[in-house]
Amino acid sequence: MDEARKRWNSLAKPLGSLGLLEDTIVQIAALTGNVDVDLSRRALLVFCADNGVVAQGVTQSDSSVTVAVAQALAAGESTVCHMARVARCQVIPVDMGILDFPGAPGVLDRRVRNGTADITQGPAMSREECIRAIEVGMELVREQKSAGVSILAAGEMGIGNTTTSSAVVSVLLGRPPKEMTGRGAGLSDQGLRRKIAAIEQAVKINTPDANDPVDVLSKVGGLDLAALCGVYLEGGSYRLPVLLDGFISTAAALCAVRLRPETSAALIASHVSAEPAGALLLEALGKKPLITAQMRLGEGSGAVAALPLLDMALAVYSSGHTFGKMGLEPYTPQS
Repeated sequence: MDEARKRWNSLAKPLGSLGLLEDTIVQIAALTGNVDVDLSRRALLVFCADNGVVAQGVTQSDSSVTVAVAQALAAGESTVCHMARVARCQVIPVDMGILDFPGAPGVLDRRVRNGTADITQGPAMSREECIRAIEVGMELVREQKSAGVSILAAGEMGIGNTTTSSAVVSVLLGRPPKEMTGRGAGLSDQGLRRKIAAIEQAVKINTPDANDPVDVLSKVGGLDLAALCGVYLEGGSYRLPVLLDGFISTAAALCAVRLRPETSAALIASHVSAEPAGALLLEALGKKPLITAQMRLGEGSGAVAALPLLDMALAVYSSGHTFGKMGLEPYTPQS
């Protein structure tokens, strides 16, 4: 970390003038133990799963959209795929439990169960299924690390997952569901009321233990959230930087950090979600976003959008354009 900061301060520009871009490169250097930061190999894991709570009218669309987007991800035609081509990032869709999905070329089959149960009626899944979903995320990190990937982005796709994420965050932060719940993909006022009521009911009947993130994920979360949690945990273990996406992604990150606080060193906040709890989650994680653009798409789109910013930061960091080469005295910190 010290060496990376020293390199930044030797460059011909005001000290710290690239702000969070400098801090992020320093964070990656410290995490990897290498002052020569390399982000040339990158991949986006998109975890796709369905949520039984859609039966409560908490979404504008049904589970068929999850299937359609997963197929578009595999075909390179979803929104994030177009962004990822600009960012030179491979997109890897993963089926964690898409409802009645027969599979498709290009979609990794890591199914744990055929979607989750309706959390207003009981737990989303068993504890064992939740742990298996976490392990899937961990396994994929190991695969990507072995393949030479130097930075991971993580995202999700699943109708109803802003509901499960709001439930998880409400429990972990001890805040009322009403404060943690937004309109997702564009709910009406009536739909938002149904969504809040569904979360209140889910928390009431499942009584998740806020001190046990696995209990919370298994009772009111989702398969995508659990897999994301695994990615963040193993990213920390393997010293592989991982770009967080938006609300759903950071809800999973909070679970990971609560399970193992040192995981935070591997996590980079790409942007702040426009969902009501977006900024609150980043505050709880102690993270500052690189981008503030009121994005709320999902699919890992915010994480991918941050990659070109990091490329530009690295272009300066690696330039060797120092004050010494210009024959100038470097800036020194002023009191």
